[in-house]
Amino acid sequence: ELGGKSPLIIFADCDLEKAVRGAMGACFFNKGENCIAAGRLFVEESIHDKFVELVQVEVSKMKMGDPLDRATSHGPQNHLAHLEKLVSYVEQGVKEGATLVCGGKRADRKGYFFEPAVFTNVADGSFIATEESFGPIMIISKFDGDVDRVLERANSTEFGLAAGVFTKDITKALRVSEQLEAGTTFVNVWNKTDVAAPFGGFKQSGFGKDMGEEALGEYLKTKTITFEY
Repeated sequence: ELGGKSPLIIFADCDLEKAVRGAMGACFFNKGENCIAAGRLFVEESIHDKFVELVQVEVSKMKMGDPLDRATSHGPQNHLAHLEKLVSYVEQGVKEGATLVCGGKRADRKGYFFEPAVFTNVADGSFIATEESFGPIMIISKFDGDVDRVLERANSTEFGLAAGVFTKDITKALRVSEQLEAGTTFVNVWNKTDVAAPFGGFKQSGFGKDMGEEALGEYLKTKTITFEY
């Protein structure tokens, strides 16, 4: 399967602190090198500024260091070429007019460390809104609360591995999770999977399923015999 730009929609009626924690894990887990990372966030405008403020606080708490140290929350990127790609990605975002709130450059220390970046005011159709970074870069766009419109924006991607929504309204959660075009949809959580739950993508995010009963077919040989008598 292939990930890419998995959308996360955060409504104003969510548990805000829980949504911030969820978004942090969705974007920055494993330095963003995660197939189901939340590649783009849509935050309802009435809570947008507070959400960004809380995210900045949480980013400032992240401890950069040796990935083998249990106290470390942010390790180095996988290799130099990827680190350089992330720096270029951020530069392109700034060039297109998005607001770089924090981070986005190589850390001043030994190793391939990249400072976690947060972008706001990201326009639909821009490079960073559509291209996968596969790194610790949070892309935030506002929406006005119109469910149909934000679903249209969230689904406007060629990928469809994962998606998510944060809201206390169960009716809204069911509607949005059903209409998000992704093989796995999270509600008020992220990065939680189970071996009994089929995992795989829609659209350009792959074919077939891993895990769950559906995955058993990958270990079987289906045979057709046609004869007359």
